[in-house]
Amino acid sequence: MNKKEVAHIRKQFKLDNHLMNIYDILNVYIMKETNEIYHWERSPFELVDREKQELYMGNFKKLLTGELDHKLFELRFQEEAEDQKDPSRVLLHQALQTGDPEEWQDLMLLLVDKMMADTRYERDTVITFVRGQYYRPTKARNDEAEETGNDEVFGHPFILCSVNSTEKQRKALLFDYVEKEYKYNIIVDPIIKLSTPEQGFFFPSVTDNYSDVNRVLYATGKSNDPNERFISEVLNAERSVTAMEERAIFEDIVKEVAGEQLDSATIAHVYEEIHHVIESHQDEEEPAKLDYTDVERVLTASGIDNVTKEAVERAFETIVDDKNYELKANSVIPKFTSKSIKIDTKVATITISPQDLRYIKQVSFQGKRCIMIEVDEDAVIEGFTLNTETLLEKAD
Repeated sequence: MNKKEVAHIRKQFKLDNHLMNIYDILNVYIMKETNEIYHWERSPFELVDREKQELYMGNFKKLLTGELDHKLFELRFQEEAEDQKDPSRVLLHQALQTGDPEEWQDLMLLLVDKMMADTRYERDTVITFVRGQYYRPTKARNDEAEETGNDEVFGHPFILCSVNSTEKQRKALLFDYVEKEYKYNIIVDPIIKLSTPEQGFFFPSVTDNYSDVNRVLYATGKSNDPNERFISEVLNAERSVTAMEERAIFEDIVKEVAGEQLDSATIAHVYEEIHHVIESHQDEEEPAKLDYTDVERVLTASGIDNVTKEAVERAFETIVDDKNYELKANSVIPKFTSKSIKIDTKVATITISPQDLRYIKQVSFQGKRCIMIEVDEDAVIEGFTLNTETLLEKAD
């Protein structure tokens, strides 16, 4: 599943959209004190108040917002889970196929039982399921479609699950316009935090614009922090490597080949080379990946000495125990569009974009390590322009 496919699905979650039909919604309220279902209700989505529909749509869109391998993870179901009782792939596939709302509801409640097993929720929690169908054009608009204004579309049935915690309303003083008096807020009903879903999933995933029932798209509310128990025990899926973990793997491989210390210009060259790889794959469906031969080429092109394919291959085997492992290029490189590289010191934290690393050096001045930044203009602090000083190393 690529970002274009995720973006297309996310975009459909809006009211009065002919490319999206939501048939039923099921809400399950779990009490934190008892860890049991306090209440559940199912209803046709079209009978839900329009104001509530808008809130739900915003929640579903928020759930599917985020970058792949950061907040969204395409997961393959565990093959060994087929031997377990009620494997999630089977439950979800049955729920996808049935046209009976009650059967769908019962299957979703079985998933809720799996969510509650061996888990204590810190707050009252609402688990929301919807089933529906979205439509996607099967091919590019042709001349006939131009005349009719319609594309040929293909329906994709889906099930979406969102897990949202609740919070108690804060005590407040209200002003009553009618009575013209101040009143104490005594509302005690919990607020369901629909704007910040904690986790959830979308089934089935999509591969080359086709539904893939062997995979599920898992979403987490915190970047690079998937719930491993939910993935393994609830979804019965295989864990995926996060972008942060992928980047750490890449850094360890580079250290294994080139050593612990690199100058800033070399680091900048490494990121630039990977950025070129990403750009060269922009028109392809699959994201750019780096195997050991690609990493060897990147390091050599960046000016690192004595790099060989054999050395990089050994590094892959040492770090990930698999010489054929492929790194996702988007995961190992900081985004060039944001200042995402941090240089941490006791005095300050410097944030800079990868392509500007070449202007930073660590130097020794009067026996002390210093960070030197080359600039083209005067530095301004709080509206004051800094004086330019000429520093000379003291003679021994």
